[in-house]
Amino acid sequence: MKTAIVTDSTSYIPKHIREHLEIHMIPLSVVINGETYREEMDISASDFYEEVKNGTKLPTTTQPPIGEFEELYAKLAEEYDAIISIHLSSGISGTFQGAVAAAAMVEQARVYAYDSEISCMAQGFYVLEAASMAKDGKDPEEILVRLDELKASMRAYFMVDDLSHLQRGGRLSSTQAMIGSLLNIKPILHFENKVIVPFEKIRTRKKAMKRIVALLEQDAEKGIPLRATIIHANRVKEAAEWKAELEALFPLVDFQISIFGPVIGAHLGEGSMGLAWTIK
Repeated sequence: MKTAIVTDSTSYIPKHIREHLEIHMIPLSVVINGETYREEMDISASDFYEEVKNGTKLPTTTQPPIGEFEELYAKLAEEYDAIISIHLSSGISGTFQGAVAAAAMVEQARVYAYDSEISCMAQGFYVLEAASMAKDGKDPEEILVRLDELKASMRAYFMVDDLSHLQRGGRLSSTQAMIGSLLNIKPILHFENKVIVPFEKIRTRKKAMKRIVALLEQDAEKGIPLRATIIHANRVKEAAEWKAELEALFPLVDFQISIFGPVIGAHLGEGSMGLAWTIK
């Protein structure tokens, strides 16, 4: 059994890793000042944040056309017996539903669309695990069981620096955003039932990040091997410093650094920081 692994751009897995593990990627897009850019392919994360600074309106996002999924699946079906397509949460995007619809159009291979119920490198953890198992020749059903096991231990929390993005997305009223900004509130968010919801409201950026560390500590102190990723929105230096700090505090946790790329960054805003982890 030969199984192909597909994901979308919001898993933010670096291209060289995707190529090494034979992971296939379909991009989502951002719309900035009327221009549409495919994530990674037409615009980098750093260029995106620079464009937003210079723009007059906050960016919007679009999901991939179903035809792109169908075309990729049909091409992969010429070589693979099965396809596992892992995507960002169906609660924040129609991308997963697009994958499901396209899967029904392909008859040459079995296509399994998988809802990660999350996004960014937390979603990437599922993709990397699936790709590794696929290279080892595991059956798709066995891979899907493992992904569900990962889901049971997946944790992700992120702190938003600019409340205007949450206001535009309908998660805060204009009054809440204004008061929050005046009081220097930094909401900690997480995924619950596939959607992004507030976890806690913390005063100051430093305290919000400290609270996220405390949440990691609750799992790390159990002695179970964890893999974790620091996720940042155009805060390269701060992310590197946080990684060094966390590695000193939790020597048994395997840390890496990832990004909030253009699509997710459009909803959270520059300066956001996150931490995601799961059992190895």
